[in-house]
Amino acid sequence: MRRIGAVVTASIVAHRRRGEACAGWHGGAMIRPMQTLATILWRRLGQPGHDVCRLERAGENWQIDGGAAFRHEDGRVAQLHYRVRCDRAWHTQWCTVRGWLGGEAIDLSIVHGAHGVWKLNDVPVAELGHCVDLDLGFTPATNLLQLRRLHLAAGESADAPVAWLDLDGGGLTELQQRYERRSDSDYWYAAPRFDYEAMLEVTPDGFIRRYPTMWEAEA
Repeated sequence: MRRIGAVVTASIVAHRRRGEACAGWHGGAMIRPMQTLATILWRRLGQPGHDVCRLERAGENWQIDGGAAFRHEDGRVAQLHYRVRCDRAWHTQWCTVRGWLGGEAIDLSIVHGAHGVWKLNDVPVAELGHCVDLDLGFTPATNLLQLRRLHLAAGESADAPVAWLDLDGGGLTELQQRYERRSDSDYWYAAPRFDYEAMLEVTPDGFIRRYPTMWEAEA
């Protein structure tokens, strides 16, 4: 992976404030607590690794909170915690990713503003204004947010271009995706950029149960 640029002090402060808010505190006062709705544990396929995630709700907001520990394709070991907050309609609002990859510290802040502007560590990212969803490339967790927002009926399909976090490239880029719902639990998924097509098996909560060649939920 290419080296990710240094994180500015302002973004670190923002991370801490968000962390305190998500923990239930703001300015010393208790805010509405999180309600855990579902949890899942994945095993990585092809390389050693696991990912654990929970779906939460606080008022009208949705949140996923999880952590991945795995060996990257280049041999380095990674440990990453992620948190993504969405509004009531499952539009991504912000995300934090913290941890380490080999000997490199990872501390990232992603914000999706009200006018559609995406920022990575407070720096605007051009040409992503049409993207509603965030996709973290190292975990299957964020597919839940996309599927919940699309809310496809059986037989329906939709394109879902996302702001995709690429740890290799150290930035946000557009990733074209398409979902077609085949049954209550099966979605045909395509990501042309990676020449990848597969049938995703999904839990009733919206988590990916089986992501062929990549991830699989532990029984």
